[in-house]
Amino acid sequence: MDLSSIEIFLAVASDRSVTKAAKAVGRVPSNVTTRIQQLEDDLGVLLFSRDGKKMTLTKEGETFHVYANRLSALALEARQAVRPRRPTGTLRLGTMESTAASRLPAALSRFNHMWPDVALQLTLGASRDLARDVLRDVLDCALIARPPKAMLDEDPDFADELRQLEAEPVFVEDLLLLLPSGHPAIRSAADLRVGSIAALEPGCTYRRIAEGWARRSSALPTTELGSYHAILASVATGNAAGVMPRSVLDLMHWPAPSATHQLAVVDTVLISRKTYRPSSFDAFHEVLGATKGKSVPRCRASRRPAVHPREILP
Repeated sequence: MDLSSIEIFLAVASDRSVTKAAKAVGRVPSNVTTRIQQLEDDLGVLLFSRDGKKMTLTKEGETFHVYANRLSALALEARQAVRPRRPTGTLRLGTMESTAASRLPAALSRFNHMWPDVALQLTLGASRDLARDVLRDVLDCALIARPPKAMLDEDPDFADELRQLEAEPVFVEDLLLLLPSGHPAIRSAADLRVGSIAALEPGCTYRRIAEGWARRSSALPTTELGSYHAILASVATGNAAGVMPRSVLDLMHWPAPSATHQLAVVDTVLISRKTYRPSSFDAFHEVLGATKGKSVPRCRASRRPAVHPREILP
């Protein structure tokens, strides 16, 4: 087990293909196959399930993948410790779709201008999935919605995962329920005259906040959609109320006047591992701090006391 074997293993795990992994690491496919077999012989387990040309991690492979990411990150940390240098390499950044659309464009543009040697690898996903990927070293950091205490009380495993991460609030979002054109204002979910609530996937913190709000006075089902544009279209039909932050709604073209109902005020936090952060993370953190809040102004309803840095649990 050496660093080159770890690099090859991670490439195959990422691409699920020996041929693609060989191109990524600059080796011939036969060498990649041999190194994987040698690694499996050394560990005494099969790391991949072979299905034709497709390589899928086994249960043992999934376990080893976590350690391989740590070993690779530690090697990079050692190199940077003995030879400090300008941020280079790749920063693996995860973010919610809403944050990518409304908050990040200015920060990413500035980061690219300041640190052109850093390749930003952007991954979109739900808050829970992003947090787990940071914990597993699949991502270096991520921007997620800070879950409310009630959600964490219902999901102690998620709460335990978050305690293992560091976090810093960077944005504040007004979470809204967008009502169809002509729908009267509401005070609770019991006042809704629609067939469902339209939201993103189950791992989305915004969706779970909306579902918790609705459960108190209604049994409305949730319609799962793949994007905020799809949610807006669903609201336009008059059959659903849509869940989205105000910053996203302000970016979208909504032709008809409609009422909204504020569900919550939610912090967006930047999470990272406590054990290791690459120098590119510090550079991104600095740029984010310089640009946060400039892309979409906060409305007055969003003002709230600051959350102490590094505190993610309510």
